[in-house]
Amino acid sequence: MDALETRELRYFVTVAEELHFGRAAERLGMAQPPLSRAIQQLERRLGVCLLERNRRGVRLTGAGEVLLQEGRAALDATTAAARRTRRAGGADSPGGPRNRLVLAVKAAAAHELLQKLLDAYAAEPDAAEIEVLPCGFCEQEELLRDGRADVALMHTPFNSLAGFDSEELLAEGQIAILPADHPLAAHTSLTLADVSDIPGLPAARWPRHGTYPPGPGPEIRDQTQLAQLIALGRTMAVFPDSARAWLWSEHTAVPLTDAPPVITHITWPAHSRSLALAGLIRTATRL
Repeated sequence: MDALETRELRYFVTVAEELHFGRAAERLGMAQPPLSRAIQQLERRLGVCLLERNRRGVRLTGAGEVLLQEGRAALDATTAAARRTRRAGGADSPGGPRNRLVLAVKAAAAHELLQKLLDAYAAEPDAAEIEVLPCGFCEQEELLRDGRADVALMHTPFNSLAGFDSEELLAEGQIAILPADHPLAAHTSLTLADVSDIPGLPAARWPRHGTYPPGPGPEIRDQTQLAQLIALGRTMAVFPDSARAWLWSEHTAVPLTDAPPVITHITWPAHSRSLALAGLIRTATRL
């Protein structure tokens, strides 16, 4: 029997993430013995070993790695189905609108394009209500996959478009955002090598999938924090050219001559059949 239940997938994914049955049971709000039995039953049904257990702890097998990846995707899909169904029926809030789309955008990115899109779509007959959901670095992918968003503005090469449909909307260069009083801020242009290791001005670090990359730069959680630390001379950042819209007087933007272009895409789940979403995409491609 190949069918898997969402309950047992949730059990396995939690154990696989924790690699500890006690912590997994605590996360799930259940006792450890029934959790262990459920995983053993799942292994017997599938006919494979998913976890290697020994005195040193728990380790995923090759089959377990596959089920972790596929199980996360399956759980995201079921969560997304529930969220989008409630949204379509106006059940997210009492008396809420029946026709609503959630658009995920990276905070302060492509601001002018976003405003043009919202204004143009609002002028369309029978336009759905658009809820703009600002998010952090590369969070759009997760929001689309688990149904918290119906559509997103995503930016390559930073975002992955794998598994989504998309249309290209805008190509732009990149800039280094520096403290206005830094010597490099006086340059008319820079290269990526110029800003890769500036003494006393480490590049800001953004989380990706919940973890920060290694490096000496400060760990950044949101745009306001980044703006303040740049103004204080504690960090710098590389952004698309459209980020000029949120710069402070204490910042200077210098073009990077050899940085790859940033492409903004409107992106949506490949299986979507939403008429409202189709209308938003048509509007976007006419901008």
